[in-house]
Amino acid sequence: MTGANDAPELETIANYGCETTEGPLWHAAERTLYWLDIPPGRLYRYDPESGEHGLIYESGTPIGGFTMQADGGFLLFGDRGSIRLWRDGAVTTLRDEIPEERGTRFNDVIADPEGRVYCGTMPDGERQGRLWRLDPDGSLHLALADAGLSNGMGFTPDLRAFYHSDSGRGTITRYPYDRATGELGAGETIVRIPAAEGVPDGMAVDAAGDLWSARWDGSALFHYSPDGALLGAVTFPARKVSSITFGGPDYADAYVTCAGGNLGPEEGAAAGALMRTRLGVRGQPAFLSRIAI
Repeated sequence: MTGANDAPELETIANYGCETTEGPLWHAAERTLYWLDIPPGRLYRYDPESGEHGLIYESGTPIGGFTMQADGGFLLFGDRGSIRLWRDGAVTTLRDEIPEERGTRFNDVIADPEGRVYCGTMPDGERQGRLWRLDPDGSLHLALADAGLSNGMGFTPDLRAFYHSDSGRGTITRYPYDRATGELGAGETIVRIPAAEGVPDGMAVDAAGDLWSARWDGSALFHYSPDGALLGAVTFPARKVSSITFGGPDYADAYVTCAGGNLGPEEGAAAGALMRTRLGVRGQPAFLSRIAI
């Protein structure tokens, strides 16, 4: 258990005052870390070896999430259901929009072991967000029609189940996952968070199968067992702890994003920052998308 008496050391890597610092992903081939500021569509890069970090791309429109393609480049999931490839500064549009998502945007995405991408959208008025599945051939399928507000997602180490966070309902749900088809079975909600305690945001699953869930307006990273039992929490100097990924040569470094850098000092000293810590566990490499361009 991670508790107050064994709190890990927290290191601020970079703070650009980002509004919605999100989506950290470790690039294994480069040994670098990428992350987003969603509303302006800014993509940042950090090189731990040199210590250098900075902005590498700005779309001017929101980017809710991204994946790394197996053949290079990044898939950027934006507003109106747009999906674009960014490679060496050049942008190619795969989908300009999804008609059902014209009034909203993507919010979080994850690649699966077969190169598909699960991509969730924000609610649009009273209509709940959806979770789409983008297959390697470029076809798009509805994975969950009532996904709420899709956020942190992950897979069990045995690749038999899929986790999905719904920030609107304050839940984390586990679904049976068919690797061969990408289909999800009937879900079981394993975590329910009272509204007064913040909402579940980005997530990572470690090599042992435990969940690490960032808590927007909860100032912490929460540690759960695979069945949703609370094992501990790590407090951060920011109200809006937004996401986590594991990286480094041995995947023992936890990179955590904290949002709210555009707001006042009440958001905390780390609002808008990318931070690094060690949680005493190892993570798993992110899967690469394999979408035909």
